[in-house]
Amino acid sequence: MYDVAIIGAGINGCSVAYELIKEGKRVILFDEEGIAGGGSGAAGAFISPKFSKSGELKEMINSAFTYSYDFYAKNFPNSFQQAQLVHIAKDEAEDETLRIYKKNTTLALLKMPDNMKTQLSENAKKREYVSIDAGIVNAQSVCNAMACGAKLVQEKVESLVYDDAFWIVNESYSAKHIVLATGAYDMLIPEPYIKLRGVWGHRIDVKTTTKNENSMHQFVSISPKQGGHLAIGATHNVHYHPQKNTEPYDIEQGRKELLQKASQTIILENVTVVKDYTGLRSGSFDYMPLVGPLVLSKETLFTCKNILHVKKPDFKEYMYYPNLSMINGSGGYGFVLAPYLAKTLTEHILHGKAISERISPARFFARWAKKL
Repeated sequence: MYDVAIIGAGINGCSVAYELIKEGKRVILFDEEGIAGGGSGAAGAFISPKFSKSGELKEMINSAFTYSYDFYAKNFPNSFQQAQLVHIAKDEAEDETLRIYKKNTTLALLKMPDNMKTQLSENAKKREYVSIDAGIVNAQSVCNAMACGAKLVQEKVESLVYDDAFWIVNESYSAKHIVLATGAYDMLIPEPYIKLRGVWGHRIDVKTTTKNENSMHQFVSISPKQGGHLAIGATHNVHYHPQKNTEPYDIEQGRKELLQKASQTIILENVTVVKDYTGLRSGSFDYMPLVGPLVLSKETLFTCKNILHVKKPDFKEYMYYPNLSMINGSGGYGFVLAPYLAKTLTEHILHGKAISERISPARFFARWAKKL
């Protein structure tokens, strides 16, 4: 018997495991591919803010950036590398966005390193940029460190049944509470109002005579790796899904695309691809993450007859799956948002602390129900 079973061992699942283990809970972690075996393992794992003019998502990510930067540096210093980040505009529209960002941000702005200026392409030199202190996480090592203390079961979860106040996983394991951290793969709970965008990510580690000690973002991310290598990556393919496409992902074409995009930013010389990382990342259709309990759609529609007519729904009136939560939909900011959201979810599960309606999965149920 476990206190919590977490399904999905990417950065979201491992972050929740870490918070629960800190609270003395017995945690079991399921993932067919192992820890950080999917989209999290393919991520650049940058800890940076969102460079945009305004909006709820920007405010959330910026709060998460401050929290997560300190979180990784304090708790996992061996998996965290401080690195100056230079974010370069892609076009004239983003030039204006960055000018506005620099006027309004409270973060300390830095100058572009002199050695980076000499490596930039002519196009990149003409664009606006923002540079700040940021960080890079070693995805595999930090996820493994977070999950230390949880029982890892490396198998696919085929069945999830609630029986007599406990959840039974694969007919073999029981837990008081379930956390779904399955990304853009099968969520196991078939609710029609929950729909996620799957975006395929590809990262390559390359050996090159071009030296770069800082992180840069433009069309793709480019960052230093141990051993003098560079990591080049992007969440760049919205059309490929490993469970839906009949043809396998074209690794060679993906490499060419990443190197071509990188060359628009930096002059790369004598390049050899050392390793590929690929995986599916998930995002929501309103771009905000989904954190918290899941609504029982059929039961709620049957019980709450007035739900289709109220202007402002009351999420407290809905019926929910017992002792089941999800954490998902962070898109390309998974390593920034995960510690911040995991803390929020853990406080809700253990202490009943309210979760903002803006990130609650119930918001999608409310929209779906009104369309019926």
